[in-house]
Amino acid sequence: MSDASFDVVIVGAGPAGLSAAMVTAKAGLSTLVIERGEYPGSKNVMGGVIYTHATNQLFPRFWEKAPVERPVIEQRYWFLDEDSHFGITYRSDKFSSEPYNAFTVFRAKFDRWMGEQVEAAGAVIITETVVKELTWENDRCTGVVVGRDRGKVKANIVILAEGVNCLLSQQAKLQKHIPPEHLASAVKEVLSLPREKIEDRFNIEKGQGVTIELFGKSTQGMLGTAFLYTNKDSLSIGVGVLVSSLMDRHINQNELLEALKRHPSIKPLIAGSEPKEYMAHLIPEGGYKGMPKIVDHGVMVAGDAAMLVNGLHREGSNLAMMSGKMAGETAVAAHEKGDFSRETLSHYREKLKESFVLKDLMKYQNTAGFLESHRYFLEFYPKALNQAAHQFFTVDGIPKKEKQRMILKNITKERSLRKIGTDMFKLWRVLG
Repeated sequence: MSDASFDVVIVGAGPAGLSAAMVTAKAGLSTLVIERGEYPGSKNVMGGVIYTHATNQLFPRFWEKAPVERPVIEQRYWFLDEDSHFGITYRSDKFSSEPYNAFTVFRAKFDRWMGEQVEAAGAVIITETVVKELTWENDRCTGVVVGRDRGKVKANIVILAEGVNCLLSQQAKLQKHIPPEHLASAVKEVLSLPREKIEDRFNIEKGQGVTIELFGKSTQGMLGTAFLYTNKDSLSIGVGVLVSSLMDRHINQNELLEALKRHPSIKPLIAGSEPKEYMAHLIPEGGYKGMPKIVDHGVMVAGDAAMLVNGLHREGSNLAMMSGKMAGETAVAAHEKGDFSRETLSHYREKLKESFVLKDLMKYQNTAGFLESHRYFLEFYPKALNQAAHQFFTVDGIPKKEKQRMILKNITKERSLRKIGTDMFKLWRVLG
């Protein structure tokens, strides 16, 4: 490995790194991807949903050959109380046919498949190799130092797609220390269950899939979400909460997961299943405000390492792939010019700005801070929704007009109508 030289070296074989490599390799640039795991995807954890729009741009008609689980035809949002949930659902059979909208996947399988496509396009992927540091000459990144005998690899451009544990970005002073309020700790369990039972319990046709996003009691009122997704013959269930919240409350996220599995709304859906896998992972939640410096002379940062996660819309891999694609395109353009300066590579950030990636992150940049400082949105409102629904749907001889008064009275015991109106206005401003 010593004295090797490539046009582009990419650190990390996740969605961002592999997407960048696909672009540069197809353009004819000599491309090396360095992955510390046993194979692409071996150490990657996610809830398990990828979106077609981004993936299809890099791997056309991937659903015909990639190891996907189920196309998602129904998305549910459940707001949990102690023993009930209030739900919002959207379902469309249009999502069960081409070009689809989203699929559930296992990253260990899907990333490995993407790696194979990237290698077929001409890139070189080496695994079980750690990049120790970047090399610099006259303030320009010129390559990497790898763990194997501390060999050096030269490159015109290095793309850091190293994930949330962005040690190289920090060494290069592109990223500062990430505070606990900008990180979520997530745990996930895969529960095996026959596909016929999955389709019966979730009311879907053969091969179709459902996702459920869970709020409120699922995180004990802490800032975060939980989820339950259908795979071919298993379910993925998990919960993620800000590290700062876990530290404040002294709660282990595994306790949250076990409590979630016992919830009356969840227990029947997973009944009879058997644990197959368990994993934990950190998720970057700093959003737009937590983004590092993503461009310097000879180097770009993409994916989780660049804090490109939109937790509100469950978009992590989606943004990672798009950022990797744009970083790859910028690398190709830089090689055409023969200019690898910060100024030329800054077109990468401009591409992100012009796309939905940064537009969405900018739109929601204050959401996490707002919810963290207004905890009652995560505690009071899910509970109030459930109590109001219980009262509304209970037939007990009380006239409906009186029921409406009772519902209003119960809700305004804790928050006045004026405060509720103010809350909704504040939320609208944050999300609008």
